[in-house]
Amino acid sequence: DLFGPRFCSPCDIKDLFCTALGVPRNTNLSLLDPSGEELFQNVLTQVAEQFSRAFKINELKTEVSNRLAMLEKRVELEGMKVVEIDKCRNDIRNLREEMISRNHRYCSFLEDNKKLTPRRDVPSYPKYMLSQQTIEALKKPAFDVWLWEANEMLSCLEHMYHDLGLVKDFNINPITLKRWLLCIHDNYRNNPFHNFRHCFCVTQMMYSMICLCSLQEKFTQVDILILMTAAVCHDLDHPGYNNTYQVNARTELAVRYNDLSPLENHHCAVAFQIFSQPDCNIFSHFDPEAFKQIRQGTITLILATDMARHGEILDSFKQKVDIFDYTDEEHVTCLKMVLIKCCDISNEVRPMEVAEPWVDCLLEEYFMQSDREKTEGLPVAPFMDREKVTKPTAQIGFIKFVLIPMFETVMKLFPQIEEAMVQPLRESRDRYEELKQIDDAMNEVGEHVKPDHRREEEVNTV
Repeated sequence: DLFGPRFCSPCDIKDLFCTALGVPRNTNLSLLDPSGEELFQNVLTQVAEQFSRAFKINELKTEVSNRLAMLEKRVELEGMKVVEIDKCRNDIRNLREEMISRNHRYCSFLEDNKKLTPRRDVPSYPKYMLSQQTIEALKKPAFDVWLWEANEMLSCLEHMYHDLGLVKDFNINPITLKRWLLCIHDNYRNNPFHNFRHCFCVTQMMYSMICLCSLQEKFTQVDILILMTAAVCHDLDHPGYNNTYQVNARTELAVRYNDLSPLENHHCAVAFQIFSQPDCNIFSHFDPEAFKQIRQGTITLILATDMARHGEILDSFKQKVDIFDYTDEEHVTCLKMVLIKCCDISNEVRPMEVAEPWVDCLLEEYFMQSDREKTEGLPVAPFMDREKVTKPTAQIGFIKFVLIPMFETVMKLFPQIEEAMVQPLRESRDRYEELKQIDDAMNEVGEHVKPDHRREEEVNTV
């Protein structure tokens, strides 16, 4: 250790030799081996190399020790974070369960605000990788909306925003888009009809119309963003009971919105409550004036989905369609209103095996309402009464007098929808009319059979 690098250098060793020989320190010393080579210089060189290696190894050990200490500290800190995150998750879960247990009526708007909290602890949902086949099918009105789980529908919606260039053009944070879609999903109720799948259904139809009609060549990207976002939000927090019930039952929503489209106003309010949260605000990069335009456009379209305004909106569009001007803001707004109306009630455009289950869902929701109206002594609409309505009677009039006239009017601007959208409607009308004829014939036979049974009973009694 005495001659180690901590205490002496090669120069110190040379000085020691000079002192021992009694010569000056600056004397050149040479030690020769039997072959005549200078031994001392070789020894010094080897000793110096050994010292250098030893010193470097010590430096490396020190550096490794320091790095290990830093990594251990980081692991310790990260471990603490994981523990804290798990604790926060448990606290949030317990809080949600407690709030749900206190929820006593669907119409309590303030209590329902709990749903609006974005999932900060889950910035993403399980990603579903879309196949090329699915990507192409998404662009078509015949898309089968029953094949997909919630996370798959969320991935499809996310894809639509990316595919239309909305994420890139408006600098939407992809994580914010995910959180917003999750929050949207959480704020659709589990109604038989007005649920998140219906939201997806309407938005996918809007996406397919944008593709089919090449709307990006005619509308601004802001218009496309408004169309898609209004479709996503159009039925948020729908309670499963329509405006007629809200008004007749004098619910909190009807009182708040003075009986004027109470549900549609509520959908708008919930939508912009979600946007008011930074974690869910996909419009955060818009300046105030641009956001105002987006807000007004979205509200206008969602309010247009109130079927009480159907005649008014369609008549206005019919007056414009033959002289339609894409540079006229009023014309464009009217067309956007008609487009979201088409998408909202477009189920019969889809193949029979996709469309028919929606009729069952709608009738189930109608019957829930009419049963409640009977219990509460409120007026009951015949088309919602389980004792009076059948599938054919429910659909024939709606297809003939609402759907086909509206889609045929849109067809004047976009002839390409005839094969993909209008023709399926005509076929659906014909199919339900055939079913009604069969039902009528069966009922007529039944009416003839009943008196015969009564006469047989009388004879047997005698």
